[in-house]
Amino acid sequence: MDFKVLSHRKGPETDDVRNLIILGGGPAGLTAAIYSARAILKPLLIESGVMGGQAAITDILENYPGFPDGIGGSKLSQLFEIQAKKFGTEIVMDEISSVSRDGDLFVLKGYDKEYKSRAIIIATGASYKRLGARGEEEFIGRGISFCATCDGAFFKDAKIAVVGGGDSAVKEAIFLTRFAREVHIIHRRDALRAEKIIQQQAFSNPKIKFKWSTVVEEFIGDDSGINKLRLKDLKNNTIYEEDFEGAFIFIGHKPNTELFRGLVEMDENGFIITDENMRTSQKGIFAAGDVRKKSLRQVITAAGDGAVAAFMAEEYLNHG
Repeated sequence: MDFKVLSHRKGPETDDVRNLIILGGGPAGLTAAIYSARAILKPLLIESGVMGGQAAITDILENYPGFPDGIGGSKLSQLFEIQAKKFGTEIVMDEISSVSRDGDLFVLKGYDKEYKSRAIIIATGASYKRLGARGEEEFIGRGISFCATCDGAFFKDAKIAVVGGGDSAVKEAIFLTRFAREVHIIHRRDALRAEKIIQQQAFSNPKIKFKWSTVVEEFIGDDSGINKLRLKDLKNNTIYEEDFEGAFIFIGHKPNTELFRGLVEMDENGFIITDENMRTSQKGIFAAGDVRKKSLRQVITAAGDGAVAAFMAEEYLNHG
């Protein structure tokens, strides 16, 4: 069902004032764009990085409905974008440096342009968390990666480490066996947190080995990249070094919400607090996807959030 388009709040679309600006071009933002564009809101979607967000760098999605054989994250993201544009979404690449309220409007400052909007949907996603171990920042891009599909091919026949024990870590470890001769999953606990079916795939893969109750103390290397990891066994409190030619870190995400501090309510980890209708503490601002405080962060839940946020933004513009 299409949304109602008659409104006493929604104003004429101009170059200076938009009805709706969507920040972020991942599954949440693109779904919000599809729904709001079909509601004739003529949304403007602003993305500062890669369209598709985290989904775009996921090798294959096996649990997204409608694709029984799975679909590549990049391909799905392209389809989302094509559909959003088909219904009239305008997409610009820009980096927003500040967001503020000016009466009934929101003012967003870009690189060399200012945007104004009557409503905003925040769908800026989340970034990979760092371990904080010595040498980590030094070797990012020189042996340390956060994206197996981006960098896995650089580690052909190598011995590599995957740090983490959740769905992402185990799925990426399985993917990396296409290239590496050995993949060691290093996990600070003595059991994985990934879905059981993914665990089974990892346990049955002869290339995957496990280091339980272990943490990385330091990444060691030279100008060519890392060549060793200093590890700590948490059970017997021993520290040792082991040769590795690469390391992939998958220990969760931190929300890209620093821009909105003081504007909307967040939890202690920086995730935006919303109600079930994606409304934030600031009237006229909605949040969807991985930026939101929620229990499950998947492409399908991000898309669902985006649809609800678009619907509620339309309601806000119609009725306040």
